[in-house]
Amino acid sequence: MPRFLKGRAGKEPAVLVSDPRFEGWETVGTFEDRKTAVAWRDQLRALGVDASCVADRPLDQFGRGDIYVVVAPEQWSRANEIVENLD
Repeated sequence: MPRFLKGRAGKEPAVLVSDPRFEGWETVGTFEDRKTAVAWRDQLRALGVDASCVADRPLDQFGRGDIYVVVAPEQWSRANEIVENLD
């Protein structure tokens, strides 16, 4: 996991909104609800991929919105293979 993410999992929200640290990261999935997006993110993390959930705008009161599961650019190929096999 990148140094800036270590030890912060309990302090940060499950979906980060407009976080500049993730500009340039690659999208491997787009979801409409927080629960599903976080489940996919967690699957990638369990397999050793640096993954996060991000959104351009805050989610609504039900945890819905445009949520992107993103990975570090150098891990996109591996993450994409994993996602394709999880479908």
